[in-house]
Amino acid sequence: MVRILVIEMILLLAPGAFAQSDEPTPITSRTAIDFGKASELSDSDKIDTASTYLGEMKNVLGAVLDLLKDAREEKDVIKLNCINEKLTSVKGLIRISEQADITLQEAVAKGEKDTATHEFHKISISHQKIRILRTEAEQCVGELAFAVGKTTVEVEVDKDIVPERDPLKLDLPETHIIRPPAASPYQ
Repeated sequence: MVRILVIEMILLLAPGAFAQSDEPTPITSRTAIDFGKASELSDSDKIDTASTYLGEMKNVLGAVLDLLKDAREEKDVIKLNCINEKLTSVKGLIRISEQADITLQEAVAKGEKDTATHEFHKISISHQKIRILRTEAEQCVGELAFAVGKTTVEVEVDKDIVPERDPLKLDLPETHIIRPPAASPYQ
């Protein structure tokens, strides 16, 4: 049962969970846990690493909120929507991780190794996914930056192709306007 839940969690979050991030913070031994070795970690290491991950996830939440604030100040709807989408995902993953952390601590207290490892995997996957979301949110800020500003258009006319005389300016003959007589003699 626990293995099925681990596999389902990995399949749900895996599409971007193993991609590398361009995040400026260096990857330490605490932030890069191999899933195969996670079961070999002691319970106290799992709890310590999980709390470190949660702290980093909350820092990412703060950074994404700052990006959202900047996008609001710029009044850029495209950036705002893009960052808001990433922020929603980050909040959901943090919520999952906080719940998993509580369950992890309960499992450690009860001595349930499989449950503790499963909850630790949830936190690890969420941590990796949130790092990717931070990078994506930072990319939102640069998205469509080239299209901002006034557009100027310069037209070059090739004299060989376009005639000298503008075809839209026609000399029309002068027409005399004849007004009909008044419909009523009273004005």
